Amino acid sequence: MRASRLLSVLLLLQTRGRLTAREIADELEVSLRTVYRDVESLSAAGVPVYADRGPAGGYRLLDGYRTRLTGLTGEEADSLFLAGLPGPASELGLGTVVAAAELKILAALPPELRSRAGRIRERFHLDAPGWFNRTEQTPFLAQIADAVWKEQRIRVRYRRWGRQEFERVLDPLGLVLKAGNWYMMARSGESVRTYRISRVLGLHTVPERFERPADFDLQAEWRTYSREFLNRLYSHEAVARISPVGLERLPHLIGPEIASVVAASAGPPDEEGRREVVIPLEIHENVAVDLFRRLGDDAEVLHPPSLRAHMLRTAREMLRRYADQGGSDDGRDVDHFDPPQVEHGQTSQ
Repeated sequence: MRASRLLSVLLLLQTRGRLTAREIADELEVSLRTVYRDVESLSAAGVPVYADRGPAGGYRLLDGYRTRLTGLTGEEADSLFLAGLPGPASELGLGTVVAAAELKILAALPPELRSRAGRIRERFHLDAPGWFNRTEQTPFLAQIADAVWKEQRIRVRYRRWGRQEFERVLDPLGLVLKAGNWYMMARSGESVRTYRISRVLGLHTVPERFERPADFDLQAEWRTYSREFLNRLYSHEAVARISPVGLERLPHLIGPEIASVVAASAGPPDEEGRREVVIPLEIHENVAVDLFRRLGDDAEVLHPPSLRAHMLRTAREMLRRYADQGGSDDGRDVDHFDPPQVEHGQTSQ
């Protein structure tokens, strides 16, 4: 455990340059005293670690010092190749670069880890997008990635949701791959906004570079954006009485994150085992109606009254349509309905 931590301290200093003891402690989640002891141990082992005094001081390695890629555990070596994303890397125009980097890592690994890591691609494959998602066309992704890397200002023609188009000069700060879709976080004026890459209709580089904000944190900005997006999207809510089966189905209908919020709001079960829950809803009422229609008898809307009335109208219309087709309301049609049996992707006839 301590040897692994010492290696982590060494690699932190090697990749990030000067770091204070507090920054190292926060990164490794250890105490300051532990950091002091670890730095002393590295120095005693011959690693050229120096401490600069003063407000801008900290620990750093002697200029030019580099450690070789040793000390990896089997699991760590495996993760380097398991984490490889050849699809997204190719989309960014980095497919050959990633392949070359993997070859260099393989060459630096000890023989026993090299053979183990080489088997990862034979046994694991990561396919990030969800089922039935149409692959979006992103013809300008590689150019945007290049502009992000070079801090190159760009002018884009963009299509908003609702088909409205506009042109804007942007400072591209970072790219995010979410559920198979690419997004760009870029500065427009004084604000940072998020743009879906598939909606970029045209792109031209501007003959000037921009200065990247020193305090910009892509991961933190994306977390803030995601949270605010969900708050805007799910700005309404409904109170419903839902069955145990309905609760089990919710993650598949509204996603695991929103379903966990619903489960946390659940009250005690009644005599039928149903619980009263609060379900966050999107702005458009038709989306809520579709959700409760798919839940069927496993959920009953209690509030708001307008949504309950809408569900009542929907149920009456469905009953009328089925009755007009000569269906029976005594249950016999349902009891004698045999759905096709599906096995291994095939439907029996």
